[in-house]
Amino acid sequence: MSNVYGILNTGRTALSTQQKAIDVTGHNIANVNTPGYSRQRVNMETNEPVSSSPGQIGTGVKAAEIQRIYDRFVGAQINNENQNLGNWEAQKGVLEKVEIFFDESSEYGLNQAMSEFWNAWQDLANNPSDHEGRAALLSKSETMTDTFNNTYSNLTQIQREIDVNIMGTVKEINLITERIAGLNEKIAGIEVGEQNANDHRDTRNLLLKDLSLMIDIDSFENSDGKVTVLTAGGRPLVENISSWNLSTKADDSGFQDIAWTDSDGNPVNITDSISGGKLKGWLEVRDVTIPDYSSKLNDLAKGISNGVNALHQDGLGLNDDVVAERNFFTGTTALDIAVNPVIIDDVNNIAAAGSLDGLPGGNSNAIKIANLQNKLTINGDPPTATFDDYYNSLVSDVGSEVQKATVNFNHQSSMVTHLDNYRESVSGVSLDEEMVNLIKFQHGYNAAAKLISVADELLDRVINMV
Repeated sequence: MSNVYGILNTGRTALSTQQKAIDVTGHNIANVNTPGYSRQRVNMETNEPVSSSPGQIGTGVKAAEIQRIYDRFVGAQINNENQNLGNWEAQKGVLEKVEIFFDESSEYGLNQAMSEFWNAWQDLANNPSDHEGRAALLSKSETMTDTFNNTYSNLTQIQREIDVNIMGTVKEINLITERIAGLNEKIAGIEVGEQNANDHRDTRNLLLKDLSLMIDIDSFENSDGKVTVLTAGGRPLVENISSWNLSTKADDSGFQDIAWTDSDGNPVNITDSISGGKLKGWLEVRDVTIPDYSSKLNDLAKGISNGVNALHQDGLGLNDDVVAERNFFTGTTALDIAVNPVIIDDVNNIAAAGSLDGLPGGNSNAIKIANLQNKLTINGDPPTATFDDYYNSLVSDVGSEVQKATVNFNHQSSMVTHLDNYRESVSGVSLDEEMVNLIKFQHGYNAAAKLISVADELLDRVINMV
């Protein structure tokens, strides 16, 4: 409409559009520190012009869309790298606890206990009839077996703690997938009316990022704006407005397996199919790494027990006048190895002598047992390592695994930080930029208001002419 009323309408639409732009700018400023928030902007378009003489006349501006500035490819990259980050973060956290149990920097480690055990046999060999020497050997032997028992029990306790973490994380995953399904419904409902559900999309993307830190996921968006989230083996966690729950159940060894529940309510074990996130890291340590350490610890305990017992059975104690044929240790694993109660009850039953001729001062058997420390007695057939070497190799393996997890965790942290920074450069809010926009839209608003004021004066003049 090419008249005063047309000018008034142009001013009105300009005023409304600049106000929307100021509202969106204020929303950006308010969310400058909100995690996962994507900057928004008002896309402006000219209104339909009107035909007139000598040509078409524009009718102002309108707010065509409130657009969310977001790079979907970067978001997918962040989620992919987050899965690896969660894996190594979980492994690093647990392995650092395991490393404490193999810490040899103090005087209470297993290496120290074994060394004192062998030294006590050597001391007894120097004075086999000495009661104090025998009592010292008993004490050092009990210290060593207790250290074996405690180290093994501590490893098992770590596995139990991992189970607690797994069960808590599974519950958290279920809560997140339920929220994503709920957001799918909201987003689809809003966008079917040709609106952009920008804030709901930010919330959903943040939940997907949190989810990827816990378990491996693949996600893609449908044409109606809903996302489908798949996990191990392509099983859905979220589809349309529905979510599938995960659950945990103890296996034969007492540890928690992870199951996906199908549409009929039947649990499907997916433990072995999980390939990323914290769940993968915890499962790797619980089911592979710690059992390997425990097995080596058992081999070491069994090797010492069998080696000492084989020689001790052929020796004689101070109370013996015949071959004793009794074991020094009971048990054959790190968990149950212990000093024979017969030895605990009477240290004179320690078989230091090798024959009746040596009593009461015979020491040949004690020397043989003490010499076990430096013999190749373990790790293969034929044996290729001493007991000390074998344990030092185990400690080295633990340290190596911790270092590997730390290096990978630091690398993944850097990758995710780099991607987060890149995302911020695209989607983040710059206060300087928003302040410039605020002033720009403010001037536009003031100019539109001035245009309306001029149109009002023109109308007043026309009316007064009548």
